[in-house]
Amino acid sequence: MPTKIQRQLAANPQILVVCTGNICRSPIGEVVLRNRIEGAGLAYGVASCGVSDEERGNPIYPPAARVLREAGYAVPVRSAHRATRRELAESGLILAMTTGHARALRRMCADAGVDGARIHLWREFDGAGPGVAPDGCFGPGGALADGKETRGRSEFYYSSGRWDVADPWGGGPEEYDRTLAQVEAGADGLIAELTRG
Repeated sequence: MPTKIQRQLAANPQILVVCTGNICRSPIGEVVLRNRIEGAGLAYGVASCGVSDEERGNPIYPPAARVLREAGYAVPVRSAHRATRRELAESGLILAMTTGHARALRRMCADAGVDGARIHLWREFDGAGPGVAPDGCFGPGGALADGKETRGRSEFYYSSGRWDVADPWGGGPEEYDRTLAQVEAGADGLIAELTRG
């Protein structure tokens, strides 16, 4: 029997990866996840965006592009943008890189009339995070259900929460390597989730 995530993607076969400005973490996630989906022979689209419009039109941040290239990924030419109502509506799975992004997405989805159960944290899938909650990160058992995640609170721009993908922006190569490793682990776990059953 298909999981709820599989059913949501059957109806809306796009996965949307979201970070702050759409220049580091979400493009890394988009590239890695698209690679894994193609490798698994799955027919889902993958896109990325930000919860902020501050980087609109900018390309992937050069250190993020570098870490992808060094790991053997093709880096697309793309422009950063804020999530649109259409993207949210057309995505069966919306992956937030941090708990702060998830909270911003919850408001954006409510404004767009999109079911918040589609919002999951990237780290639900990496084996080290809170685990996959069927009804999204705000649903029963989710990392943000009932006001959880107050101890390691994640702010809008910073990754201080324990379920966040590390923010490499402004850091050295080791920060980008760490972010890529977290992203790859989450992508592998998501593929396992999408192909089980």
